[in-house]
Amino acid sequence: MDLTQGTQEEKKARAKKMMLWFGIISLIMSFMGWTSAFIVSSSRPDWLKEFQLPNAFIISTIIILVSSFAFISAKKALKQGNRESTTLWLMITLGLGIVFIVFQFMGFQQIIDLGYNFTGPTSNVTMSYIYLIAMVHILHVVAGLICLLVVIYNHFKQKYDAANMLGLELAATFWHFIDVLWVYLFLFLYFVR
Repeated sequence: MDLTQGTQEEKKARAKKMMLWFGIISLIMSFMGWTSAFIVSSSRPDWLKEFQLPNAFIISTIIILVSSFAFISAKKALKQGNRESTTLWLMITLGLGIVFIVFQFMGFQQIIDLGYNFTGPTSNVTMSYIYLIAMVHILHVVAGLICLLVVIYNHFKQKYDAANMLGLELAATFWHFIDVLWVYLFLFLYFVR
């Protein structure tokens, strides 16, 4: 396919999608670097081998998976021309994204309650990695929530319909990416010791 073909609008859409994928690929590389460092550091003598992730992280994983299904439902409703249902599903996605972050912080509190802080005399290298990886992911969820708020605003301004969904599609792609990324990170942190 020749990327120079098509209308100016089609070219802009392709360029925006390509930029999003460049960003996603760079994020994948960053998280692969951190998880690789986690593996290398796990040979340290002070590494915690018997630690279990907090239950709040398990719940947050379920929540973010459900949020992706809600976003898929919003997109489907928009394609069908059902604006009310689209609004409902977008709001559910937004709410679940916020609840995900709340449960992440509850997980951090559970780690602190076990006596492990991010830094200082009660810190541990294992927990510091878990804090770092989860916090950087939370920052990306916040970016996803901001994108979602822009989508909701544009939806209320009636900028989207079945034929014009680019902004919603870009936000959905990013949202599904941070969902899949968290599932990967959760499984990695759960099973890699």
